Amino acid sequence: MASTYTGLGVQLMTTGEKAGTWGTLTNTNWNIMEQIAGGYIEEDINGGAQTTTLSVNDGTAGATLAHRVIKFTGAITGNQIVTIPLDVQTFYFIDNGTTGAYTVQFKYVSGSGGTVTWAATDKGNKIIYAAADDGTNPNIIDFGMGNVTLTGTETLTNKTLTSPKIGTSILDTNGLQLALLTATGSAVNEITLANAASGSNPTLTASGDDANIGISLATKGSGVIKAEDGGGTVAAVKIAGKETIWVPATAMYAASTNGCADIAQVELTAQYPEVKSLDFDTSSDEYAQFAVAFPKSWNESTVTFQTYWSVSGTNTGTVCFAVQGVAVSSDDTLDVAMGSAVANTALAASGTTNDLMVNAESGAVTIGGSPAAGDEVFFNVYRDVSADDQTADARLVGLKLFYTTDAANDE
Repeated sequence: MASTYTGLGVQLMTTGEKAGTWGTLTNTNWNIMEQIAGGYIEEDINGGAQTTTLSVNDGTAGATLAHRVIKFTGAITGNQIVTIPLDVQTFYFIDNGTTGAYTVQFKYVSGSGGTVTWAATDKGNKIIYAAADDGTNPNIIDFGMGNVTLTGTETLTNKTLTSPKIGTSILDTNGLQLALLTATGSAVNEITLANAASGSNPTLTASGDDANIGISLATKGSGVIKAEDGGGTVAAVKIAGKETIWVPATAMYAASTNGCADIAQVELTAQYPEVKSLDFDTSSDEYAQFAVAFPKSWNESTVTFQTYWSVSGTNTGTVCFAVQGVAVSSDDTLDVAMGSAVANTALAASGTTNDLMVNAESGAVTIGGSPAAGDEVFFNVYRDVSADDQTADARLVGLKLFYTTDAANDE
């Protein structure tokens, strides 16, 4: 009886056959089995749309289809088909190393069984099992274990990534930037994201080695940080920074020495705004005072101010006010000198009686007395007649104080 061959070309000799040649034939079989077990070969499939047939070499080593690892190579200019005989039963590690954006299909030479195809831009690796499970329509099956490559684009489903290292960005499904990541070489702090059970909020938490750390949110240009409540209302998130306090003339009082006139109320037209003001004359610096207990979130630093005033006449001369202050803590004496005064830029009156005039914001006023949280701060405000030339009394309607916060709240 003559020898037979397996689907991958291994010669099966019968008893008593091939006398004197078994050594050579056996060595050839071992070579074939070695390449089946772990052999590597490259198959050039360059060219336009075509079918490349991988044929068996019975009793001879070197057949492409009898290697465990096959790399397809070549510049392809059309879709490719690579076939194997119907009786081949094995598995392959196949690397699509071709160039050119065309598909590569791996299949049995005929029949309607399953096939495996690399997409036009897929230059990755696949583990493929040739089942030979039907004499006419056998199936080729992609194990799906070789989809993740260093450079390929793949979709991962139900995969657990433990401590993954991500580069400089995370992209959306369209390949567009969703989030950019910046690495800090000496980083010891980070953020922790946590989901939550029903009825509880998910959290974004500052975590790391340091005991006291916050979370910084930065906008670009003039953008603002916004939040949306459960009702769909979107509004800017309040951020510690520059704040204002309005101090009306009614909250001030004339100083005992060199004081301005006491509060006056002037009706212009019935049921129109009535002016309550402190009037400062033109002959000398006259003073008024007020006090503010700033929020605890105040940074205890300098303040600035704007003055709101009018005149009763039509003179267009300028008006200039100055402010000075001192902070007093609990159990400190109230008999303490004010800090240095700062004047705002003199502003010319409009020339129209009873127009409201608003000076530009002043320079920084340093509060005397080493301010601390919880202090009461006393202010002098006075008309600096040496810096203006208004011939009429200046009616101070109010003053806006600007201060800076450095805490999220006043707890």
